[in-house]
Amino acid sequence: MLTFLKLGGSLITDKRVENSYREAVAARVAAEVQSALAQSPDLRLLIGHGSGSFGHMVAKRYQTMQGVHTPEEWRGFAHVATVAAELNYLMARTLHAAGVPVWRFQPSASARSRDGVLVDMASDPIAHALNHGLVPLVYGDVALDDTRGGTIVSTETVFFYLARQLPVQRIFLLGEVDGVYDEAGTVISRITPATLPEVERAIGGSSGTDVTGGMETKVRDMVALTQAVPNLSIRIFNGNTSGLIEAALVGKEQPGTLICADDVPLDPRRD
Repeated sequence: MLTFLKLGGSLITDKRVENSYREAVAARVAAEVQSALAQSPDLRLLIGHGSGSFGHMVAKRYQTMQGVHTPEEWRGFAHVATVAAELNYLMARTLHAAGVPVWRFQPSASARSRDGVLVDMASDPIAHALNHGLVPLVYGDVALDDTRGGTIVSTETVFFYLARQLPVQRIFLLGEVDGVYDEAGTVISRITPATLPEVERAIGGSSGTDVTGGMETKVRDMVALTQAVPNLSIRIFNGNTSGLIEAALVGKEQPGTLICADDVPLDPRRD
């Protein structure tokens, strides 16, 4: 079973403090991932992470998401790429120390987008890595853009593209919240294309600096993805709850908010 696991920037960094890596949190996550892999030999895993306080603050400073044209903006583009890669190195080192057979993949090395939509990225090396039992590690990064010159591609954007290239069955999105909340502050157990309009008014942005749109963009993009990829289930849950990542990966828990197509039955065996 192929699972995409996203470690939110709010989980592995303090998004309010520039370049702040939460090494202890990342180490616990890495240990849970390694334990799940050891328990489930058929589990294939691709991990992505947000840029958190490394990439988002610099990207906001240069307005990289909106486009890259002037010499100063191109220098900012390169700066965003550098700090995003720094966080990726730290996360890879932490996963490696826990025993996870991680292999870093830099999205911007091959990514090309068109007006903010990722239209091309090398996926064959990632597929080979998965076939040989390795864990590819991608991240939110910059990309050349046919319309904007350059832009930002979030981890969800990369997942959206790769989900159409690889046979993913589950996507887990981890942050600091227990799921998607309704107006009363209760976790919404399930969101589908049909129910999305009912919950949109309760979806807000993320705390800290996030140039890619926060929870609102995340939910809308993932609902669209479930419509594009048959039998895909997506869960948003709290990565700070000790043991929950491991339990979800091995199928012992079904935490947070489930996002799925309208015709998918709520069957505990799916996740």
